Amino acid sequence: MPELKCTVQTCVHNKQFLCDLDSIQVGGSSAKHAGETCCDSFQERKTENYSNSYTNSYSDVSSGTPSDTSNIDCKATECKYNEECRCHAGKISVEGSQACHCEETECATFTCGCS
Repeated sequence: MPELKCTVQTCVHNKQFLCDLDSIQVGGSSAKHAGETCCDSFQERKTENYSNSYTNSYSDVSSGTPSDTSNIDCKATECKYNEECRCHAGKISVEGSQACHCEETECATFTCGCS
């Protein structure tokens, strides 16, 4: 399981730069660059507070336990870390600090393995 760091503070799953989902999905089936990928698991936090708190004080915040590792279901088939739609990078970074939609996020670790 890759180590996952997430800077998308506007996502309900982000808790102190960790994700509270056991598994995320990275989209971008035809991606050739990191900017063409996205975190399809992104869900916008509906409150104005982006404190990345561990507490579940908002009704739209999921209640999972944040972890520094996650299974990555990756649709970016051209990425050199993608093996049968699973990410095999040691560490990945999901970025898009002020995203409102999943298309405004990206897997910054994406590296095109195409020739």
